[in-house]
Amino acid sequence: MFESIRNAFKVKDIRNRLIYTLICIAIVRLGTLLPAPAVNRDYTNEIFNSQALGFFNSITGGSFTKLSIFALSITPYISSSIIVQLLTIAIPKLEEMQKEGEEGRKKITELTRYLTVVLAIIESLAMAIGFGNQGALEGGLTFTNLIIIVASFTAGSTFLMWLGEKITQNGVGNGISIILTINIISSLPADFIGLYQTYIKGQSVVKAVLAIILIILISLALIAYVVVLQDAERRIPVTYAKKVQGRKMVGGQTSHIPLKVNTAGVIPIIFAGSIMQLPIVIGSFFGVYPARAYFWPKVLMVLNQNSWFNTKSWGDFKYSIGAIIYIVFTVFFAYFYTSITFNPIEVSNNIKKQGGFIPGIRPGKPTTEYLTKVLNNIIFIGAVGLIIACIVPMIISGVLNAQFSFGGTSIIIIVGVIIETIKQIESQLLVRHYKGFLSD
Repeated sequence: MFESIRNAFKVKDIRNRLIYTLICIAIVRLGTLLPAPAVNRDYTNEIFNSQALGFFNSITGGSFTKLSIFALSITPYISSSIIVQLLTIAIPKLEEMQKEGEEGRKKITELTRYLTVVLAIIESLAMAIGFGNQGALEGGLTFTNLIIIVASFTAGSTFLMWLGEKITQNGVGNGISIILTINIISSLPADFIGLYQTYIKGQSVVKAVLAIILIILISLALIAYVVVLQDAERRIPVTYAKKVQGRKMVGGQTSHIPLKVNTAGVIPIIFAGSIMQLPIVIGSFFGVYPARAYFWPKVLMVLNQNSWFNTKSWGDFKYSIGAIIYIVFTVFFAYFYTSITFNPIEVSNNIKKQGGFIPGIRPGKPTTEYLTKVLNNIIFIGAVGLIIACIVPMIISGVLNAQFSFGGTSIIIIVGVIIETIKQIESQLLVRHYKGFLSD
């Protein structure tokens, strides 16, 4: 990894891309410190429960509880992506558009952008009304304050979407994912300070050392597990028949189709976490969450990951039913996203056109059925792997009552994005290596 980064800085074009990405990251972090106008921060600090917001506050880099101009972060874009991808199944025209290649993808991207702005306006409007009803706005809920807050939060979210696309085009790629990862990483110091104060500070030397060793071992084990999960793949062999071209015999080669075990990457957990956190966010600025004696607050407790696996009493443990909902969402989005990105029929047809076949499988429909069966098994294994990586830290957190915003979900996102970014850099280095070789 470090070798690739060091080599990347030796190539001017890639070095410029890395510097461009770092500047964009600095802008993102600076924006989280810029306060949104018309909001009384002393009052809002009492409204928000940062532990309840958990994953949402983590992916916004703390911007939401700080109510900076980036308070919405890229969450409207994530929601927009979910909606558009769901619509590609429900609306035939969008499905056709997706199959049009690069031109179709551009149209879908444009639709996602417009929907992002619409969702940002709706979310900003709901936040402004919620704050106004609780007296958290300077001067009350006036039309001017409403416009200012909606404009500020919408502009901030739209700017981050644009910045993410610029990182993809002019930086090292994976722009939106990089912004999401940097936001999560920014919350880690506060989480480690919380662990220190809970398990190390004021403890005896033996207990403190034991706590440090356990925290390090659990973290390293989880990171190693996620790295293996991200890199694991199933290789399906493909043999190409020999044929005569002119006076030469060509073909007879053996290749393979690499299918990643975690086919959907970090998408399922991002989508699942975002959907479950949205009601909590809405409840926070409408003052619903703190009370637990009524129906809706209890629903929000079920959706809150920090409420799961609390073994103090049955009254607390019953909220762990939310973990089942989380698992269902994760499995659903794993299958759903893979069905969009990998088409067994198209792969089967391409293999047949190139004169290839999978050993022991007839070309055409049998190949499609075989690929579909293998893919479904792999998706299930990958989804189970993701669930284990996410749920185990939640169980540890619940049993030990260690409240922090990062966990398996955050580590999967961080490790996944870092691995993908390094692969992007390595592929760019490889392309430039061949270009240099050909020009010599």
